[in-house]
Amino acid sequence: MWTHFLGLLPEPIVIVYTIFAFLVPFVIYKMNRKLHQFGDPPWKEDEKGVDEDP
Repeated sequence: MWTHFLGLLPEPIVIVYTIFAFLVPFVIYKMNRKLHQFGDPPWKEDEKGVDEDP
């Protein structure tokens, strides 16, 4: 029974690439938010209405 379910799963490298396809843009997004939080001048923060992450 387990061999049937394991046969339906994709190869491990496909699973790894799928995880990377999610993690890489997510990490870049989070890093970009932190850089903007610390590096934007005050006049730009007021303009865009930065919502602070908890």
